[in-house]
Parts: sequence; C-alpha cells; structure tokens
Amino acid sequence: MPCYSYAGYRPVIHPEAFVHPMATLIGDALVGPRCYVGPGASMRGDFGRVELCAGANLQDNCVMHSYPGRIARVGENGHVGHGAVLHGCEVGRGALIGIGAVIMDNVLIGEEALVAAMSFVKEGTQVPPRTLVGGIPARVMRELSAVELEWKADGVRQYQELARRSLLELHPCEPLTAPEAGRQPRSGGSRPLAELRESGRGS
Repeated sequence: MPCYSYAGYRPVIHPEAFVHPMATLIGDALVGPRCYVGPGASMRGDFGRVELCAGANLQDNCVMHSYPGRIARVGENGHVGHGAVLHGCEVGRGALIGIGAVIMDNVLIGEEALVAAMSFVKEGTQVPPRTLVGGIPARVMRELSAVELEWKADGVRQYQELARRSLLELHPCEPLTAPEAGRQPRSGGSRPLAELRESGRGS
C-alpha cells in the first residue's frame, strides 16, 4: 500500500487490521486491531494525528486529516461510510458517519450516534449520544430506536469480519472474460435499514 513516513513519524498498523493496498497512510496515522480501511481511503497524518481505534472502519474514498497538534479520531467500533470526510474531529465509540458526510474541526460525535448521509456537521458541534443528526448544517432530529442501534452495531460487526476475511482471502487476480454459469451474488449479513422498517422490525 502507499505508506509514507513524514517528519519522523511512520504509520502504525496493527497486525489484526486490514488496510487495502490502494489506501494511503502518511505520517502520524494509527490503525488499531480489527480495523478495516477501504480502497482509496486517505489517512493524512502530516499535520496532526489521524487514528482509528479498535474495531473501527474507514470505508472507500474517505479522508481523515487534522490541524497541527490536533487529533482526528474514530473511536472503538466507529463506522465511517463511503466518501466521508473527517477533519480534526472525534467520532465516539460505536457512532456511524453516513455516506458522503463531512465532519469538521472540534466536533464531538457522541457514542452510538448516527450522522445521516451527505450531512455537514459544522465546526464545534456536540452531537449527543444515540441520536440521529442530519442536514446542512446538521441538527439533532431524534433519538435512535433500539432496532436502529442494533442495525448499526451489526454493520460494525460485518466490517470487522470483512477485515478478518480480507487478511486471508483478498488476493490480486486476473479478471475473467465472462461470468461463470449460475454465478449468484453473495448473500447473508446485514440489510438496509429501510427494509427493516418496512418489515415492521424498525420504527
């Protein structure tokens, strides 16, 4: 993977973490055990520190960065969706950052909170634990239901399993010229939250 030392700092990746070969880590970038870092993700520790705590994930094309002397951190079991940007913020334990969201400096996302996709969380915002926030700028919308909290936790477990399996099963290969006969998509695992609501399990 592209991995660069900078100003005397070298990235640190725990042996139980999976970092995709197309992710980029620079300088003071820390990746804890059971973490997953997706392709195209950038952890730029050239100014401040960027850190993923145990069991967190940083999905495809996400960016983490910070000002000098500051830390951008995703707490234990944090979940950062595709294309999100985190700058100088703290994402609490078990919180979920939705696809394409932007989280600015000195923001604290409370434990198990959920930031809706495409939201903009402005500088200095304090998001209460176990709440849903969304919009531009983001505002607190309501508390999360028990089903939503479990759905969120299940997604984190899926990514921890993906990290484990990717360490064992992800290998470069040549593509086929046509799909095999009877090829089916992989099944099992979590479902979109809207489907749980439609089935009557959510609220």
